[in-house]
Amino acid sequence: MLEWVNLLSAWAVPVMIAFIPLYAYFKKVPVYESFVDGAKDGFNTAIGIIPNLVGMMVAISVFRASGALEFFVGLISPLFDYFRIPAEVLPLGLLRPLTGTGSLAFTTDLIKTYGPDSLIGRIASTIQGSTDTTLYVLTVYFGAVGIRNGRYALKVGLFSDIVGFFAAIAICLLLFG
Repeated sequence: MLEWVNLLSAWAVPVMIAFIPLYAYFKKVPVYESFVDGAKDGFNTAIGIIPNLVGMMVAISVFRASGALEFFVGLISPLFDYFRIPAEVLPLGLLRPLTGTGSLAFTTDLIKTYGPDSLIGRIASTIQGSTDTTLYVLTVYFGAVGIRNGRYALKVGLFSDIVGFFAAIAICLLLFG
């Protein structure tokens, strides 16, 4: 059975890549022209969101370089210690809603330092899968369609990140702690 699953997973993407243009061709859809039109739209969208992305990257850099990240970690660490939560994962909770690449790099460092099967490594990995890069998503998607008032989306997204962060910690402590 496992061999069939491996075979299916190995061939699923190449079959879809071949199937979609063939299906479009037989439905008399101008495949190449449709692809070029989509690429033009994608390029225009990418150009349109560059200012939003640059602004977000500058804000993240200022947040980290100013020492604000370390300040917040130092402020909240005693509370984490009280509940026996490893304080090493706290910066990940602050970085994850801001930057996917930065939080992934931080998770990689935690795993290199403590190991993938350590409690800290498991918590960090679970946080990566349980939360999202809310500010990046809002910047890209809202910037692409021109939405200027995203306050409810921001509140819900950040609340979801907080719930995901603490749920990941609780589940890992329950299962592995």
